[in-house]
Amino acid sequence: MKRALECQEALISRFPAWEALSLPALFDIVAQTHPDRPAILSDAGSWSYARLAMESKALAAAIIASGIPAGSRIAVVMANFPEFLCVKLAIARSGCVAVPINFQLRLDELTYVIDQAECCLIFGMGQFRDRNYLSDFATLLMRCDALKFAVVRDTPGLLPDGIICLERFAASAGEATDAALAARQSAVHADDMSDIVYTSGTTGRPKGAMLTHDMLLRSAFSSALTRAFEDGRRILFALPMYHVFGYVECWVATLFVGGAIIPQPVFDADQMIEYAEAYGATDIVCVPVMTHALIGAIRKRGGFVAPLRAFFNSGGVNVPSVWDDIKDVLGVSEIHTAYGMTETTASTMCTRSGESLQALLATNGQYKIAGASGDVALGGRVALYRVVDPATGVVLNADCPGELQVRGPVVTTGYYRKTEETEAAFTSDGWFRTGDVGQLSADGHLTLTGRIKESYRCGGEMVMPREIEVLLEDYPGLAQVLVVGVPDSRMGEVGCLCVVPNHGASFGDAELISYCRAKLARFKVPKHVLRLEAADIPLTATGRPQKFALAQLARTRLGLD
Repeated sequence: MKRALECQEALISRFPAWEALSLPALFDIVAQTHPDRPAILSDAGSWSYARLAMESKALAAAIIASGIPAGSRIAVVMANFPEFLCVKLAIARSGCVAVPINFQLRLDELTYVIDQAECCLIFGMGQFRDRNYLSDFATLLMRCDALKFAVVRDTPGLLPDGIICLERFAASAGEATDAALAARQSAVHADDMSDIVYTSGTTGRPKGAMLTHDMLLRSAFSSALTRAFEDGRRILFALPMYHVFGYVECWVATLFVGGAIIPQPVFDADQMIEYAEAYGATDIVCVPVMTHALIGAIRKRGGFVAPLRAFFNSGGVNVPSVWDDIKDVLGVSEIHTAYGMTETTASTMCTRSGESLQALLATNGQYKIAGASGDVALGGRVALYRVVDPATGVVLNADCPGELQVRGPVVTTGYYRKTEETEAAFTSDGWFRTGDVGQLSADGHLTLTGRIKESYRCGGEMVMPREIEVLLEDYPGLAQVLVVGVPDSRMGEVGCLCVVPNHGASFGDAELISYCRAKLARFKVPKHVLRLEAADIPLTATGRPQKFALAQLARTRLGLD
């Protein structure tokens, strides 16, 4: 506890007042102070702050030289390689907007996001695991009107027309571009849009939350302060950086202490242990499915040796014993869990160093310590919550469950080119509707108790059931299909297809799952199929399916209660 307080005091003294900066402006300050420190440590290549600064500037100059104007949207379809951060910094330096995309999405899903965001360029990878992305990128170049070309970090064979290797592209800018880069970067302001991050849409289509540079930095600083980062903290994680959790909570937060990240492109528990030891990880960040696998691997191995101080486990359903397991097996003194969402840039509530086991068991944390990044009008916080009756909108007292609503300087202003969904997301007095049900204690601790929205989280990835339902609406032999999330010991939650077959239909359960697998990203593919009669479907008074009751029915029928 004493160490945590000392680290927090050091951060507060280093940043006594909030300075409105862009992401690259902050990065360059750190790079000038600690040029030789590692910013990224990985088997794919370890990059110092100086190298990341130099290579991101060269890439930004190439973006400008290619004729792409400021404000353009640029897609990033890439795993946790060092080039991901180089690309993100370059996009920001060029005054453009990054659109980080889940690389698990299938071609049609990619098409929708790239088209909806009006992306003019893709930075991606030619090959990853067993998937060749070059053919997808070639098809996207034909399908998407705004898309001009694609750049890939690796070159698995001959490149199709319109696709360039990253090294060649970065070398394409001439000296004359230097002045243009300086002008572009100086014109980037803290309140400019930095990212459009896609999340589940209420109608089955993803929607892009618009985030600014200032939102990223305020959220990241408050995370570093709340979690008491020491100078040079090293964070090991496999959370994808196309999500704010991996990007903001892990990488951007380390900038405030000149730290480093140790990103895994693919989660592997044994490899994570090796990385922790080899690179001297002081912090590990996981979602529950990863946490359980890591604990099991360490037990099987008989322990590990690393200077680990902290462990962050969040983003899903936890079994009560996990907190003791983290403390005993990993030997850490600081354990954190949190609550947040894409639309709040990252976490807004978090347990603090030294809090009791009860806080981890019963809550999702309390308001993050914000320091200079907080809004005075919100009591020095980066976000403020209220709990309302979902039927009447009346604000409820402490310890009363209701719909969580939030406002503050880290809350998105809305969804890109989604006027109706943006309007629906906010109350008339400017509070964002989270769709989650919870309660706030008198001392500011948050406990989630359910959700109004239908989405569920599979292995840390958010799934919108309506997208799967739309896919299967015209499937032969189906009279009705509904999707709900049900508990799963490994993934936290998984999908259950609740289907009403037509009389005489002959399709098999495996056939439905296989069809979904061919059309959807892996995390969206349901695990269970439950066959029902139409009369089994619980309905509201207006005749609509009552999803929370259907989810309970599914849990009971599947023996998951």
